[in-house]
Order: sequence, then C-alpha cells, then structure tokens
Amino acid sequence: MNILETIDFDKNDGIVPAIAQDANTNEVLMMAYMNKQSLELTLSTGFAHYFSRSKQKLWKKGETSGHTQEIIDILVDCDNDTILLKINQQGVACHTGRKSCFFKSIKNEEKIISDIVIDTTKAYGIIDTLYHTILQRKSADPKTSWTAKLLQGKQNSLLKKIVEEAGEFAFAIKDDDKDEIVYEAADITYHVLVALASKNINPYLVKEELSRRFGLSGIVEKNNRKD
Repeated sequence: MNILETIDFDKNDGIVPAIAQDANTNEVLMMAYMNKQSLELTLSTGFAHYFSRSKQKLWKKGETSGHTQEIIDILVDCDNDTILLKINQQGVACHTGRKSCFFKSIKNEEKIISDIVIDTTKAYGIIDTLYHTILQRKSADPKTSWTAKLLQGKQNSLLKKIVEEAGEFAFAIKDDDKDEIVYEAADITYHVLVALASKNINPYLVKEELSRRFGLSGIVEKNNRKD
C-alpha cells in the first residue's frame, strides 16, 4: 500500500501536523502542517514542503530564506494522523532567527531559552517579520506593549486608531511633507497589520489580492465586486 494512503488526512480538513526534528541531535525544531500534495512534494524532492493554513498555499521551507530542510526520514504515528520529519536543517528553523521555534518556557515565566542566531528581516521581508512579531504580542502585558494593548483592548479603540492614522497620513500628503508622509505611512501600515493580526489574516492574502488586480482596470474591478 502507498504510504500516502495510510495517512488520515480526512481527520482534520485534509491536513495533519508535521513535526520537524534534527536527524542528528533529535532536537524538535518546528511544527507545521501538511496536506497530501505537500507530502508528495516532500517525498519527490527530498526537501520539506508544508501547507500554510493562514496563506492557504503550499510552501517549501526555506524558499525565501534559504533555510531548507533536507529529508532524512519520515515517520508516522500510531494513529496515522501526525508526521515526524527527520531532517538536516540548513540555517535555522524559526522565522525569528532562532534554531528552534520552541524557545520560550511557560514554566519559567516564558523565559527565552535561546538567543537569536541571525537577523531574518531581509530574508522574510519587514512586513512578514512585523506581522509575526505582532502575533507574538497577543499574549504580552498590555502595560508594557502597545501592540498587546491594541489587541487586548476594545475593537473600537483599534478601529478609531486606524481612522486617526489615515487622517494624519492624508494631511501629510496635503502638506507635501515627504518625511511626514513616510512616517505617517509607516504608522498606518503598522496599525493595519495589527488589525489583520486581530483577525488572523496573513498579509500574504492582501498581496495575493493586489496581484489578482494587477493589470485589471480599477473600474472593471469595482464593477465586478459583489454587492
């Protein structure tokens, strides 16, 4: 029987958890999800491919950063619904620049147990890096984190802040102040990302929507929208 046929993809909407483990040290590096197609790609290419639930797309680990995962072995658990990848990790596994995604201890007051190895901003882009940082702030102390205060506060407060920043950006344009325009554009971009994070909407989906509209007349696009 084909190994793909033994894995219970139907148990959780066509995806299963996939744990990446260093083949030499047995250190657990990360956990992501796979569907049947991503597992097929993993088997055929020899490098880990996953399925992103937030982006709703297949992705090869390291396709942007170069931090690929070479497959040494693939194991499946006793219930046939969880995959263990034995890998050789090129670079680091975590988008934060750490070797492993598991670097905070709940028992020791979320103490970071490993230092950042590399700066991944250039590899992943500032928008993606900022978005993931915002997600990490969801459970932070609102007394010390503005992002946490926005995410844990009333939704209207966040929405009013976006309107406020949009107004300040508009006035900066009107005043023709280049430095102020850039500053206010950064402000509104940050607050929009916070709003997206509050709904767990990855900015990649916004990029995809912009890509869909590229080359399409704005008038046509508006006319095609559903009422």
